[in-house]
Amino acid sequence: MISSFPSTVNMPATLDAGKTASSQAHSHEDILAPLVFFYGIGSARPRVTFIQPEELPDHERWLLDHDMDMTPRLREGHGSEIDLDVHARARIGDYLVRASVLNRRSDGKPVEFGAIGIHLDLLPEAARAQVIEGRVPFGAILENHAVPHSSHPRGFFRIAVDARLAELLGATSGQILFGRCNELRHGGGRVLADVVEVLPRGI
Repeated sequence: MISSFPSTVNMPATLDAGKTASSQAHSHEDILAPLVFFYGIGSARPRVTFIQPEELPDHERWLLDHDMDMTPRLREGHGSEIDLDVHARARIGDYLVRASVLNRRSDGKPVEFGAIGIHLDLLPEAARAQVIEGRVPFGAILENHAVPHSSHPRGFFRIAVDARLAELLGATSGQILFGRCNELRHGGGRVLADVVEVLPRGI
């Protein structure tokens, strides 16, 4: 069953290039906003530790350290089409926030947890309708509708998953997994989507 995020949420802030060290923690909260929404503002959530891309395991680095959309990267890496399973969502005007698991179509195994905030007003009508329907991965929608955009990774991290994320990803509670925060920008320069992605190990 699809649940909703808290009805009152703040729009994620865009980081400035000139952020100081003293504001680093706040910056990390900004780019983790979709994950915060999944757990609920003020609720406990797994600890995230930001790391350099070279600290990622080889397999996870290949899947995460690039400027592509994740859907085609996962499709290539797993040799399978990728399906979407939405677990929670909320909409505030033209901003849609949702948490989903991407599964490998060949065997149904989870290959990514993603929490994403999407600015619907930047999408053509047909693409917007597909996003709202929630049956096709966002990256595939952008491909299919030739939406001009670019990908800008904003941070890589490790996370000790709790029981909730572990169940979604076929992991064990407390297991260390890896992920990234990414920003998709529309061809016109505006932020199209903010994404937090977590990968299972050994898939």
